[in-house]
Amino acid sequence: MTYEILLAGFGGQGILFAGKLLAYCALFEGKEISWLPSYGPEMRGGKCNCSVCISDEPIGSPQVLEPDLLVVLNGPSFDAFMPSVKPGGKAFVDSSMVDAKTDRTDIETFYVPATQLADDNNLLKGANIVLLGKLLHETGIFSFETVRKALEKNTPAKRGHTIDNNLAALQLGADYKG
Repeated sequence: MTYEILLAGFGGQGILFAGKLLAYCALFEGKEISWLPSYGPEMRGGKCNCSVCISDEPIGSPQVLEPDLLVVLNGPSFDAFMPSVKPGGKAFVDSSMVDAKTDRTDIETFYVPATQLADDNNLLKGANIVLLGKLLHETGIFSFETVRKALEKNTPAKRGHTIDNNLAALQLGADYKG
């Protein structure tokens, strides 16, 4: 099993954190992993994406050019990366932030109003985790318990209160049927 995953959006949307969670999930399950962040010089608001490779075999390159799974949190990333998804792949799009729809019929696309769901449930800045919850639900790549462990590992003690919010955001995404 090999997954090439690309997460993309603006800086400050939690793209790198979501990618790191996936990488730690793979680590906890004994998989080969790579995590490659890419971002502009801006502190927040610039382009940001993250390549995550997960495999049972050694990984040749950490860069994801044709993702099996794409997570998109803004319009520019939708425009830039939707054409690159492998046929048979899946895309998870924050429809609160992206008005466009793809005309591709060779991939499965999930439009989730992740920002709106997070905001409506007082989970500010939780859209990244809402989409991650949908990805986990649709792919079965990792269990909820594995993600909980990854959250605990990647959340500093002073921000420990955010673990429950992130678990709630994961569940929102997993439960979304729209």
